[in-house]
Amino acid sequence: MHSIKSYIEFHKKNLLTLMLILVFIWSLFSVHWGPELLHPGGRVTITQVAKSLFRPDLSPQILELGLISTWRTLAYAVAGMTLAFVIAIVFGILASGVLAHSERNRRFLKTIFRGVLGFMRAIHELVWAWLFVAAIGLTPYAAIFALAIPYGGTLGRIYADILNDVPKEPIKSLKAAGASRLQTLIYGYFPIAKVDMISYTMYRLECAVRSSTIMSFIGLGGLGYQIQLALQDLNYNVMWTYMLFLTILVVLIDLWSNQVRRELAA
Repeated sequence: MHSIKSYIEFHKKNLLTLMLILVFIWSLFSVHWGPELLHPGGRVTITQVAKSLFRPDLSPQILELGLISTWRTLAYAVAGMTLAFVIAIVFGILASGVLAHSERNRRFLKTIFRGVLGFMRAIHELVWAWLFVAAIGLTPYAAIFALAIPYGGTLGRIYADILNDVPKEPIKSLKAAGASRLQTLIYGYFPIAKVDMISYTMYRLECAVRSSTIMSFIGLGGLGYQIQLALQDLNYNVMWTYMLFLTILVVLIDLWSNQVRRELAA
């Protein structure tokens, strides 16, 4: 029986792989390959951008502005992720159904709150940013809320799945000892799930920094805004300086998150 099931799963994977390959080949033939595919001045622009990579503008004024913009980008990301974490904890617990007192209530909670989380993460953060800018203007709150809602939806869904994957034996032992549903959550689910939850949250923080940069393109300040201004002025040397700041910021957060995950795993 097990071999038959494995055989069916193997062929399903092969069929999916074949379909993806065919779709890729079909997409290649759908493109009209010709001279007009590339912009006439694109080659010159690409050459200028590539040459500027090795000559970034390191003047004191640009470096100072880069530091200020980097700090603002990081502040948006951290503030947005903090609010997203609060949203995710609340909605993720409700969407997991671990606090439900009956199977019917559990299905109801999972259906409703997973739908809410799906709505939150279905809309891109840039779209949320445009909506909040239209509603409350070009303020830091627009960037923070625009990051918090979709990231809260994504984190909440992952938290719900992690809580649902917690082994049931420790939970049953706590319930048999007379623990309430809240005590079961605090002393049963969280200690087992916290490593995966924190690890994924750290990864999403790195993504939030990049998203915070995109937020800046609509005029909310930060590295993205400075990159946009440099591109509009064709100052590719300045653009690469800000890109360098962004790269360093992402690398530092990645190193920090890896260290945190290693300590948690140990």
